[in-house]
Amino acid sequence: MLSKIPIDIKKVEGKILDREILRAAMIAELDAISLYEQLAAMTKNRRLKEVLLDVANEEKTHFGEFQALLLKEDTEQEKELEKGREEVEEITEQL
Repeated sequence: MLSKIPIDIKKVEGKILDREILRAAMIAELDAISLYEQLAAMTKNRRLKEVLLDVANEEKTHFGEFQALLLKEDTEQEKELEKGREEVEEITEQL
């Protein structure tokens, strides 16, 4: 199932609107990545699988582009992303 935008964008104003547009675009890219990878896993056609995985990788690039811009627009998001990385490092060092 594809995701829905979790907010009513028409009700968001100002600079926050751009952040929410970027987040909605990121959700769409994640949906596309998931769809193409699932379809690739289902097919036995090698060429189709390769094309689906190639397109999925392109969607990953698009996600990265939107994320990079979001981190420029929302410095709090950037700080929290770094905190998340640090927490994962702490947890995985113990394993």
